[in-house]
Amino acid sequence: MTSIPKTPSRYRSRSDAKTPLTPSMISAFNGISISPQKRSHPADLSNPFITKSRQASPVKRAAGGGIAISDSFQRQAGGGVIRKGGIETRLDVVSRDYLPPTSQPRPELKRSRSTPATRERTQSTGDNRDRFITTREVDDVAATLEIMSLNPKTASPGHTARLAAATGVPLNRRVLAYHEAPPASSSDSTLSQQRELARPLYGRPGELPSSTSSTTNKSRRIPTQPERVLDAPGMVDDFYLNLVSWSIQNIVAVALAESTYVWRADTGVVSHLGEAPEGTYVSSVDFSNDGAYLGIGLGTGEVELWDVEAGQKLRTMGGHQGQIAVLSWNAHILSSGCGDGSIWHHDVRVPRHKVMELLGHTGEVCGLKWRADGELLASGGNDNVVNIWDGRVGDVTDGARGQAKWTKRNHTAAVKAIAWCPWQSSLLASGGGTNDATIHVWNSGTGARLHSLKTPSQVTSIIWSPHKKEILTTHGYPTNAIMVHAYPSLERIAEIRDAHDSRVLYTAVGPAGDVVCTGAGDENLKFWRIWEGVGAKKKKEGKERSSSTTRSGILSIR
Repeated sequence: MTSIPKTPSRYRSRSDAKTPLTPSMISAFNGISISPQKRSHPADLSNPFITKSRQASPVKRAAGGGIAISDSFQRQAGGGVIRKGGIETRLDVVSRDYLPPTSQPRPELKRSRSTPATRERTQSTGDNRDRFITTREVDDVAATLEIMSLNPKTASPGHTARLAAATGVPLNRRVLAYHEAPPASSSDSTLSQQRELARPLYGRPGELPSSTSSTTNKSRRIPTQPERVLDAPGMVDDFYLNLVSWSIQNIVAVALAESTYVWRADTGVVSHLGEAPEGTYVSSVDFSNDGAYLGIGLGTGEVELWDVEAGQKLRTMGGHQGQIAVLSWNAHILSSGCGDGSIWHHDVRVPRHKVMELLGHTGEVCGLKWRADGELLASGGNDNVVNIWDGRVGDVTDGARGQAKWTKRNHTAAVKAIAWCPWQSSLLASGGGTNDATIHVWNSGTGARLHSLKTPSQVTSIIWSPHKKEILTTHGYPTNAIMVHAYPSLERIAEIRDAHDSRVLYTAVGPAGDVVCTGAGDENLKFWRIWEGVGAKKKKEGKERSSSTTRSGILSIR
């Protein structure tokens, strides 16, 4: 389809466009003069091309001195259509002109704080107001601001007003402000220093909100009260010592100052085994694998060997230069950890008892444990080091020495808690003291660290469950707790806070693997049923348990 070209404007005979005609234009048309006379301009003397000049007439030209207004022209003007020179023009006639406002003093408008100073508000008049500009008066704006201030005296207090009144923080003022630090207290600074030292203890992960609370997993219900409590007056509150041992024959040995006692769990009979020499104390005890003999370490560095059934001391093995903080048996080899960092192997069958010396610690050895098969020995010391030793003993010579197979320095505090896993022999667990409070699980075959767990307080002992994949740990300040963790997730199954009035330092597990004995500086021995024994799982509640478990009641060692 082709487009038809438009006719040029010079060939148009008549235009359809109509221009609106206003009264001002009508008056302009009336003032048009068609006189043939030319209007001359005043002479400009500075222009040489203008020679003739004539002054303009001061008389104003009459309005009606041009074209005469006829009746038809007047009608066309009134109708808004003027036909001039054959061209019709239509104009929109405005019936109401703009009326400027009267010259009155402009009222001063108040501006809210939220409106910038450069922006001015205009007050519109008439019915046609701008919808984007507020038309509220000053009083209305003031009333709105008064409501926004949430003043409870003038408005109904809402939730925000109640919060503001309770906290004492005004809503229309700055909350944060900069001030100088308060002056230091002029009183004794000892208490503040103690608080700074104890602050990291209470900020560790995994702690409970209350100091007297306990938690238990929904799938496991562990009693939070001990089955039996024994008074143990004179028990020393020392982190580095090991004063409790439980034999396979269900006999508990406990050291109280310079005395050693044994308590038979099946009968409840308590007997005094022996006294330490004058001027020393008992620093460690440990039963042999068959439960027939008891090794006793002394503060003078000597190791005593006792026959439990006969109640007689068989021999005394000396040679150490410091206290014997820990003992561990492997068949006929009794290993002792000394305060000078050395570990000795004593062969109790021969007169020359020292068969090997292990040098790998620079601090006191406070953790020592043989693996069940006797192939490896683990030790922990006050130098924050964990060593794993080859269990093979060399020739029976006084100068035989051994080297550590693995040396681990991940702990940042003394390592007393040492335990081998009974159902996976390659696993070793260790726990650090106050500045560390961390449990590490090691692979003794490769030396790799498998798992780590940060605890709320110092770790004093670790026990693997014989029948479950769980780990029990005891803790010191500030929780004094007993905690049970699942393995390998290390999820906390149960925690008994404030199990003792003092830090839980000494632990031993019964031969059935169900009851754990704990000792502390509050001079109490407590027996906790943590796990179910092998034969007790199928028994109903109310029946008597096997003779290898403890019974309820409170007795006294003395």
